[in-house]
Amino acid sequence: MTGAPPPPADLASGLVAFLREALGEPALELADGLTAVSGGFDTRIFAFRLAGVSPSSAGPLILRLLGPHHAPARALREQVVQNTLANSGYPAPRVLCASADVSTLGGAFLVMERVPGRALIEDRIFNLGAVLVDLQARLHALDADALLEALGRSGPALRARDVTFDGYLEQLGSRIAAGRLDGLEPAMRWLRSARPPEPARRAICHGDFHPQNVLAEKGRVTGVLDWPNALVADPAYDVASTRIILRFAPVELMDVSAPLRLVVRAARVILARRYLSGYRRRRPIDPGVLAYYEAASIMRALVRAAEQRRRPDGPTNPLDASSFADDLAAHFASVSGIQPGLPPRPVS
Repeated sequence: MTGAPPPPADLASGLVAFLREALGEPALELADGLTAVSGGFDTRIFAFRLAGVSPSSAGPLILRLLGPHHAPARALREQVVQNTLANSGYPAPRVLCASADVSTLGGAFLVMERVPGRALIEDRIFNLGAVLVDLQARLHALDADALLEALGRSGPALRARDVTFDGYLEQLGSRIAAGRLDGLEPAMRWLRSARPPEPARRAICHGDFHPQNVLAEKGRVTGVLDWPNALVADPAYDVASTRIILRFAPVELMDVSAPLRLVVRAARVILARRYLSGYRRRRPIDPGVLAYYEAASIMRALVRAAEQRRRPDGPTNPLDASSFADDLAAHFASVSGIQPGLPPRPVS
């Protein structure tokens, strides 16, 4: 489905009709309508509560609506990932239901618990690195096979291979070929040829783990959000991804107050260093392996930026119109000796 997304009124009526059937609650209604919540660049997020249902089902809840350009199965995969983690006691929001039918709301979507709190970076300024290390090490200690098995039981729309590192490389390679992103092909060949041996134990990796995806309330972590990039892989991949985000993500595009951006800009190098040293005290990581996975995590952003910059109407995500991808390409070259070729940034 293409075109403009449905307005909130149409979303509300479509959501009510879906939930009445999915939850078996014919008297279900929205208590106060849908309230837009700031969120990611490529999803629309709304908060709501339900009426006409038992108190345990009333909420507060979140509707996470994916853009029509996303593969619809992504919503189903996020549901399996988050519920598997929640069942293991990890603070991922539990998903009540999800749909890959884009005709219902204009895109695939999930309905999940709304976690209280605010971004970790706003809730606490000090000792962020230690909090990230503790939470990420806890994730990496979980049984990765449980996630693969859950995906394997979830029907033909989902494949366990899609959340493995093999699947990750395959998907990037397919997007490069389909989009004729020839400037990225040498870098992709390097990733395939330079890959380290498999670790003794794979872990569940978030893939986008950073302070804005962690919610906290009065110093206590309440939830970890945004799981579309989850993989079962070497935990070094997840550490590398976080380190790249802490070092390179544009502070100007963060959804935080201007004074806090100044603090983040000044402290980010120290935070990245303390985070990495803290994680290494828990689990040693070979420097060469870490560097490879930094390049591997960068490739996802490079592919997305190249795709977006080739759009006739320009990138829909301001991150891809910024210098972020160009900085990442330079870091990829410093690791691999291969300079990824990106389309030029749009002229503003």
